[in-house]
Amino acid sequence: MTNIIDLTLVELVNKIKKKEISSKEITKAYVDRCKKSKKLNTFITDDFDNALKKADKFDKKPDFNKKLPGIPIAVKDLFCTKDLKTTAGSKILSNFIPSYESTVTQNLWNEGSILLGKLNCDEFAMGSSNETSFFGNVQSPIGKGLVPGGSSGGSASALSAKLTPVTVGTDTGGSIRQPASFTGTVGLKPTYGSCSRYGIVAFASSLDQAGPMTRNVKDCALLFEVISSYDNKDSTSVNFKRANYSNKLNKSIKGKKIGIPKEYRAEGMSKEIDELWQRGINIVKESGAEILDISLPNTKYALPAYYIVAPAEASSNLARYDGVKYGFRSPGENLIDMYEKTRSEGFGDEVKRRIMIGTYVLSSGYYDAYYLKAQKVRQLIKNDFDEVYKKVDAILTPSTPTSAFTIGEKTNDPVSMYLNDIFTVPINLAGLPAISIPAGLDSKGYPLGLQIIGKAFDEQNIFNIAYSMEEKINFKNEIKSWWM
Repeated sequence: MTNIIDLTLVELVNKIKKKEISSKEITKAYVDRCKKSKKLNTFITDDFDNALKKADKFDKKPDFNKKLPGIPIAVKDLFCTKDLKTTAGSKILSNFIPSYESTVTQNLWNEGSILLGKLNCDEFAMGSSNETSFFGNVQSPIGKGLVPGGSSGGSASALSAKLTPVTVGTDTGGSIRQPASFTGTVGLKPTYGSCSRYGIVAFASSLDQAGPMTRNVKDCALLFEVISSYDNKDSTSVNFKRANYSNKLNKSIKGKKIGIPKEYRAEGMSKEIDELWQRGINIVKESGAEILDISLPNTKYALPAYYIVAPAEASSNLARYDGVKYGFRSPGENLIDMYEKTRSEGFGDEVKRRIMIGTYVLSSGYYDAYYLKAQKVRQLIKNDFDEVYKKVDAILTPSTPTSAFTIGEKTNDPVSMYLNDIFTVPINLAGLPAISIPAGLDSKGYPLGLQIIGKAFDEQNIFNIAYSMEEKINFKNEIKSWWM
């Protein structure tokens, strides 16, 4: 019999519905594996005992009409979970227990899923390596001493180590797709407004988007179906007809026009990434798609624009953490002293850096020169995409400029760390959907990913292209067992 943890989400759902396996068996298999994974540091808070009780309860009175009947899932610790600690990887929220549930996680529970626990992440989702977490860095199961990517590093590590069948992360500038690429998994950044932001600890409100992280494209389509919904509690939620994405998957991409942007041939990009990209181009060509060279001229301004817009919004969002209402408080001689000490001690270096950049670009005399200009550049980037989508159905690019790097390699060089997001940031600025799929291994055996970017609300199309490519790539993840 196949080991439970080797089954995909779709296979687990089918086996539960056919009564070939129980929720308790699945949950116990994952809990047992999670307990052996301490070296990876993927969990901030576990809920294992509760998960086993809920699985038992489900088995006594199963509801097979649910899309995720009795399926255990661990989620990024950026989603508020009622009565269970939610820290956002930070000291300042290290004792915060929400009295409400995020819409995305509520959608999971409504469809029969069970919470295993909360996964580690960069502090307030600010980071590309999961090294900024107050609870320590996460290790990648791919190799000892490797980062899993960030900010959804705990999610990517837990997923690739098979500690959870699927998970949900958040993507502000690549925080789902970059860790997916680093760990040989599938990650979707949906169209902005597809998934509710209600109950997600905010980083940059005009960029943040929740999304599914899975082992294959079919699982990704099913999980996206569950978490995507209109929500009147979120003013940025878009009311459109959601599709039955997993049932509409189609491997035929004959006649599709795929754009290859010349600007993504970045300076310093490794030969391996370039060869991987060419392999991807050949695969879609062989499948009957037409390849078109395109230009996204304002791509080069995406990173500087992002690192003005995102910190500006972070500065505004994180102003609420003042030690008065909730979270960590440092005693002070007076109110101002308490504010200063709480924020000085409660935030990590990267978060402070971004708050300071954000406050600076929003300050009097600099607002027009920086923030306003960055917003204009953002519009130009979106216009570039709108223009090329008159000619192509989707765009194919690498997911990241490198494979996973070692822990500590870039911590003292913030700019080098920020450059990790060079291929992912433009998509967030334009509000578009993009999926990263594993496409090969580099010379060290570390995974590399390819990114498919689609038109707004055209997730079905990029799922289909990814589904077609996945079959031909036939990627096999080489997970080491050093952490067991």
